[in-house]
Amino acid sequence: MREVIPLSIPVISGNEWAYVKECLDSGWVSFGSYVDRFEDDFKKYVGSKYAVALVNGTSALHLSLITLGAEPEDEVLVPSLTFIATVNVVRYCSASPVFIDCDSDTLCINPKRVEEFLEKETELKSDGYSYNKKTGKRIKVLIVVHMYGHPADMDSLVRISKKYNISLVEDATESLGSEYRGKKTGCFGDVACFSFNANKIITTGGGGMLVTDNEAIAKRVKYLSQQAKSDSIEYTHDDIGYNYRLTNIQSAIGVAQLEKIEEFVSIKRKNFEAYKELLDDLPNVKLLSEMEWAKSNYWLYTLKVSAEKREPLMAYLNSSGIQVRPVWKPIHTHQMYQGFQKGPLKNSMNAYETGINIPCSTNLKGDEVKAVAGKIREFLKK
Repeated sequence: MREVIPLSIPVISGNEWAYVKECLDSGWVSFGSYVDRFEDDFKKYVGSKYAVALVNGTSALHLSLITLGAEPEDEVLVPSLTFIATVNVVRYCSASPVFIDCDSDTLCINPKRVEEFLEKETELKSDGYSYNKKTGKRIKVLIVVHMYGHPADMDSLVRISKKYNISLVEDATESLGSEYRGKKTGCFGDVACFSFNANKIITTGGGGMLVTDNEAIAKRVKYLSQQAKSDSIEYTHDDIGYNYRLTNIQSAIGVAQLEKIEEFVSIKRKNFEAYKELLDDLPNVKLLSEMEWAKSNYWLYTLKVSAEKREPLMAYLNSSGIQVRPVWKPIHTHQMYQGFQKGPLKNSMNAYETGINIPCSTNLKGDEVKAVAGKIREFLKK
């Protein structure tokens, strides 16, 4: 057993070395065939018509908002409980976030709170868009995060977005391999974004992917991600572009990692069930499980304990060589976001105050699961 059990680290166990060597031997390290192959393999796996490989999940989210027309006087509905990149991209576009609470069981944005805000706080105008009564700003986009790999309630959220004429972005950066009612996450919004950061279920070191069924969006995203260059020879640029493309070497790693995705999901789910069996009898402790309509990739496992025990338990586990982290700190509490509109955020704050993420790497062994659970039990029974 390892001296330190990490929270979530990558596993390189397939064709990564062979594919990267091919890139190096051929000299195609930046552009190359592996980019196309990664995009093709990815869209087939997810079930989308188009995929564009990008430098990270944040760039995918940023280009999503740009191509969907988010403007400086617009507002974007976002969960407060998420990684900060989800909200930072709204400010990249000079738009304003409106913070919505999460569901207590899934930690995903709560459709009831979304609809409640739209019904009470907005009004429909003649241009077909809803406008915030307080600020006068147009509600342009709803960003839905599949938190820690668990799918959000997409039927409700799709219905709401259509009813109020709001573009829908799936922040699926954590949920590759997860399913909502038998369909892969990433297939419900106008666009969806994935991340291949080193701690994700598959990795390219960094990296991201944008998927969509809209050909025009896919073409514009690819164009903007390559500095909006309109001529293959001349340095002619027709718009403000970005250096957001994924390299051939990273794509080669991505192709190899994607070949292992079902194995990785299976391991994540197996280890979750082992944790659940070992911890289920503890009073006032809850390991968040998937809903009956969902299949989670269990990217991160979330354990909820009483608020007064969260920090001492984390300190005890970290000092015991078990790396754990708190649930994301709600974004509305950060200094630069405290002035933006928000609804009641009771569930988001409760999740932060009581939630701990425990080790979940795809190379986590059975004896390590038992060791982590044993230390949790040891502390809570003191």
